[in-house]
Parts: sequence; structure tokens; C-alpha cells
Amino acid sequence: MRLLLTSDTHLPARAKHLPDALLREIARADVVVHAGDWTDEATLDVFADRAAVLLAVHGNNDPPGLRSRLPETALAEVSGLRLGVVHETGAARGREERCAQRFPELDVLVFGHSHIPWDTTAPGGLRLLNPGSPTDRRKQPFCTYMTADAADGALRAVTLHRLPPRS
Repeated sequence: MRLLLTSDTHLPARAKHLPDALLREIARADVVVHAGDWTDEATLDVFADRAAVLLAVHGNNDPPGLRSRLPETALAEVSGLRLGVVHETGAARGREERCAQRFPELDVLVFGHSHIPWDTTAPGGLRLLNPGSPTDRRKQPFCTYMTADAADGALRAVTLHRLPPRS
């Protein structure tokens, strides 16, 4: 199964629209994961209309309408892979240990908030992934998102995609 991982779209404040490359990936993915901070219900509707399966949470910048439509934590099994999604995981220091204690049943945890791409494995094997942001790079050199493949309870071919600068 092909996964698309994204977060922190922040429309329309940080960008006027979603990048074309991201929209193409939504259509290609078997499962789309969004780790919160949409800030706009219309963006959620775009994802929901285009995604075969959408696994998503709300973030700290999301208004009440989005919070009523999305959970704080989402869990799913995808091709035998136990996957979780949250927006915030706290400070980078100690993240692996904290998340491994909070989510001992998971294989992979996707998170957002920092806009900083992250790919580490906690003691015990929990894989932590932050796809960055496709619309707001903050201090990062590029806006980003991730793709991956899930099969037989394993995550394979995790790729960080860099988006070209907006014109």
C-alpha cells in the first residue's frame, strides 16, 4: 500500500493553495495521513474528496469546526502495520522515549507541528515520522511531504519529497 504523509498545510494563511505535486500524490496514495494544522475546513474537504482513505487529526491551530470533525489521535492498521497519528509530540529532546512509552502498541507514529522533517526509530522499534510542511517551510530549506510503502506489517521506501519554491 502506498502512503502519503503530510502535515501543517495552514491554508490559506501560509499558502493560497496546495502544491500540485501534493495533489497528485493524494490521488496516487492508498492511504493519506495528515498530522494536523489544516486551519481551513475547505482543505480538509479537498483531502477527503480526493483520498481513497484519509487518516487525520486536528492540530493546535485548528478552529472548532475542524476540531469537531477530527480526533486528537488517530490509529489504524494498514497492511499489518500499526499506525498512529498525532499533531504534537513535545520537545525534540526525549521524543523517542516519550512516544515509545505513550504508544507502545504502535509500529509507526506520524506527527507534525514543528514543520521539521523527522525520521527516527525509538528504542523498542517505534518509527517516528514528521513529513514537515508542504506549504510553510519556516526555517527549513524546502517545503516537504513524505511517501512510503506498507506491506506485511512493515514500512518500506520512506521518501522525503522536497517541493520547489513557490513563485
